[in-house]
Amino acid sequence: MKKSNKFSPEVRERAVCMVLEHRGEYRSMWATIESIAPKIGCVPQTLHEWVRKHEVDAGMRDGVGSTERERVKALEREVGELRRANEILRLARAFFAQAELDRRFKS
Repeated sequence: MKKSNKFSPEVRERAVCMVLEHRGEYRSMWATIESIAPKIGCVPQTLHEWVRKHEVDAGMRDGVGSTERERVKALEREVGELRRANEILRLARAFFAQAELDRRFKS
């Protein structure tokens, strides 16, 4: 089951910008996030996750970026499809090999 995105990408981007703009006004990043999260209607943990993703995508923090994560997901899907196709082909090959053996003995 997929999570629904309550917030549009524009709202997420604006919230992250607000955190980064007002960072100097608070004693910590978490205090900034706790101050801004209620203003946009989300919990601080959600906003913190958005800020962390932004920092990773911007290269300010180590980690796998969004584009790379999507690429890996697509490749994993493709690998799964190819494995299923290979299994089908393996079963078909065995089926036709058995049919050929049966046909030779019946003649």
